[in-house]
Amino acid sequence: MKTSTWATALLLAALYLLVPLFLGERLYLMSLIVSALTLGGIALAWALLGNLGGMVSFGHAAFFGVGSYVSALLTLKLGWPVLPSMLLGGVGAAVASLAMLPALRLQGPYFALAILAYAQIFRILATEWRGLTGGAGGLSSIPSLPRIAGVDLSSKTGAYLVILTLVLLFVAVYRRLRASDYGLALKAMHDSEDATRVVGVNSTGLKAAMLLVSAGMTGVIGAFNAHIINFLEPDYAFDGSWTIIPVIAAIFGGYRTIAGPLVGAAVVYLVSQLLFKNLLPIGHEIMLGALLALMIIVSPNGLLPLLERALRRRRTEEPSHAET
Repeated sequence: MKTSTWATALLLAALYLLVPLFLGERLYLMSLIVSALTLGGIALAWALLGNLGGMVSFGHAAFFGVGSYVSALLTLKLGWPVLPSMLLGGVGAAVASLAMLPALRLQGPYFALAILAYAQIFRILATEWRGLTGGAGGLSSIPSLPRIAGVDLSSKTGAYLVILTLVLLFVAVYRRLRASDYGLALKAMHDSEDATRVVGVNSTGLKAAMLLVSAGMTGVIGAFNAHIINFLEPDYAFDGSWTIIPVIAAIFGGYRTIAGPLVGAAVVYLVSQLLFKNLLPIGHEIMLGALLALMIIVSPNGLLPLLERALRRRRTEEPSHAET
């Protein structure tokens, strides 16, 4: 068995077995880990759109909110099971992203601002459509995650296992897309979109596909969160922090890598909650912004590339030390 396969197996064993075993009874810490993975899932979806699709989005809160409401309404109004409803929340977010396809004609900051405008439109719709969404009063008593095979998925440990599985599935999708012919076409498109069009690559279609995948991922995460908190209202579901914090996490960790957004989410959120919030209870986001600015100055590509460079430098120095 290859070393990478062994390393992956050990990592999965640690995540699925050791974390619940040693931290399962520490409810506050487990809730922080679940929140970090939730943000990490959105950060990964955002990075997929930015890295493969070449598009910067300021409106992923729209997909998060739509996924939340679709899943909540399916379980509340129609009595659907929670887990299938969560998947349909992702489908609903992907369908909602179809309304944003005209914005694909825009580039750079114009596309980012257009998506931000769509997020505000969805928030207003959720607020005004009182008969369906409950309006500003929101939805309460949203069903919790079920019990499966004796495991209560609504517990902190159960929620951790669910969000971990979702994030790892997203990682697998991201890896498969990046290694596929579509991934190669997208990479070529970043170098020269006009050249790829000349050879018959449908750049608009590829961008649209990445937007749908990214929206679907974010929608599933939003649906998961709705069944964790059991309450929704528009200002929460479509809050800009569901975009801003994942963007910070992705950039901090290294959005051009697959693991970077997840590592960034864990570091940014846990450091913010466990350290910065204690040092500066009001306005601790200022320290978070300073941390991001410092990382951009030291390593514009993020934390993981910085660590990789340090590791390579250490490896190259080891033989010279051995010779002396």
